Amino acid sequence: MADHRDISSNQVLPPTRTEVRDGMRIDWDVAISMDDGVVMRADVFRPDDADIHPVLLTYGPYAKGLAFQEGYPSAWNRMAEKHPDVTAGSTNAYQSWEVVDPEKWVPYGYVCVRVDSRGCGASPGFVDHFSPRETRDFYECIEWAGVQAWSNGKVGLDGVSYYGMNQWQVASLQPPHLAAMCIWEGAADWYRDATHHGGILSTFWANWFDMQVKTVQYGSGERGRRSRVTGHLICGPEVLSDAELAANRCDFGADIRAHPLDDDYHKARSPQWDKITVPLLTAANWGGQGLHTRGNFEGFVRAASKHKYLEAHGIEHWTHFYTDYGRDLQRRFFDCYLKGDTKAWADQPRVLLQVRAPDETFSARPESEWPLARTRWTKFYLDPTRGSLLTDAATDVNTTIAFPALGDGVTYITPPLEHATEITGPSALKLFVSSSTDDADLFVVLRVFTAEMKEVVFQGAIDPHTPVGQGWLRASHRKLDAALSQPWRPYHAHDEKQPLTPGAPVELDIEILPTSIVVPSGGRIALSVRGRDYEYGGGSGGKLSNFKNELRGCGPFLHDDPLDRPVETYGGTTTLHFDAGQRAYLLLPVIASA
Repeated sequence: MADHRDISSNQVLPPTRTEVRDGMRIDWDVAISMDDGVVMRADVFRPDDADIHPVLLTYGPYAKGLAFQEGYPSAWNRMAEKHPDVTAGSTNAYQSWEVVDPEKWVPYGYVCVRVDSRGCGASPGFVDHFSPRETRDFYECIEWAGVQAWSNGKVGLDGVSYYGMNQWQVASLQPPHLAAMCIWEGAADWYRDATHHGGILSTFWANWFDMQVKTVQYGSGERGRRSRVTGHLICGPEVLSDAELAANRCDFGADIRAHPLDDDYHKARSPQWDKITVPLLTAANWGGQGLHTRGNFEGFVRAASKHKYLEAHGIEHWTHFYTDYGRDLQRRFFDCYLKGDTKAWADQPRVLLQVRAPDETFSARPESEWPLARTRWTKFYLDPTRGSLLTDAATDVNTTIAFPALGDGVTYITPPLEHATEITGPSALKLFVSSSTDDADLFVVLRVFTAEMKEVVFQGAIDPHTPVGQGWLRASHRKLDAALSQPWRPYHAHDEKQPLTPGAPVELDIEILPTSIVVPSGGRIALSVRGRDYEYGGGSGGKLSNFKNELRGCGPFLHDDPLDRPVETYGGTTTLHFDAGQRAYLLLPVIASA
């Protein structure tokens, strides 16, 4: 990035200020110098004593001084209304988006450090998300916190989404003072989990950059607001012009679009699993299919850590991080690994699942591994003659089913189930597909219907009408990584494009992300295959203040970039092929009773 102009050299640095309020000693805008001379700014919340304490640190772009209630009012209002335990016991004056509330941690002997990442909030510099430069900054902030006079030398990382995602990366660098980390709904693989789903570009990041980063870029002045606590500008004391701001940030959406394969750009922003050895707790959201599911499961399975734990839950992706349930889980974990209180975590199972029911209730269940060892991997064959999903082999009929790629596609559904059936785990779909063009995008939706044929959807991480499961694959990205693929989790290489010959079928193995649902007796399991994003048929989910699009079933995780999906290629006719040698099936993780 040496050619980027860094306009921070003549910055007017805000003074570090210290005060005692609400039972905490707070150091505002503490300077942390990086190896290239750029100064990051942090707020430090700590007990008002002379003792040493463990540290919980976050590093990210959302401006440490921006109140949750002001920056994300629709999310805050829903959470506060539905979950009063979130706001209880706190003035909520220091609540910020996706980081811990210090009023609920400092009294238990923790120091909470919030660092504005390079170029965002009060930290100057060039904005380049998840880049090696950012990861190195994060490393240096951890090492700074580990040697402060108020630190016991053990630093933990705890945060949601962005503040979880970058934990995987920095842990790959193995900072000496990093002692534990909690990744709450944080994607890991920059390509597969985040920017390209099955090789199809996600437009989320370009929109996110506009809505949640540009609005708090360093130098935004009053455009970035003032802290409701201190009255200071949350984006630093300098005020930069629009042109200066643009010159000091990457073009995030364009950068991602310029890398359609899993190349060095993506690998530099992804974990090195064999180097992640720190104790970790990874918490996934069943309904976070566009960003907040896959990486948490993958991290649990693939990280080299000896002490690693998995939790999976539902509802909005920020909520349980703040509820008594989620905070108790986090605190017991950190009490063990940052304070040495082994009794706090002694009875914790390696895997804790909140198993879903169709009425959006959850049952906590301890497990020992993932996927579950007692899984009955069950093939549901697609029957082209009746539009059914059948557990025994469908008739060996030689036929094809064609549909307009940008239409509603085709749906296969089981007869009413005779018994309640639990599906918990990853799924996979085998198809044989041709296209009238040289490529095709496949969007597959795992669905459940009641006995009355009403679709079962959930309050997902973002969208209130999230389906049971989703998967995606661009047919030209069908190449598998043989070393990493499993029957229940096809792993695509995404290192080359293999165009189709129009009309000639190819074999596709499609990953469907982990899910959990107990389908009651009389209910039905369904699978939709289409060439565009799922849309819930029961009405709009409204809009949230931090997203551009209306919520129609996939939240903000859409795949509608016309440059990535030109109509002349992805708007043709898609054909499913069936014969005795080409049996299409859905592989589901049916769970036997414990």
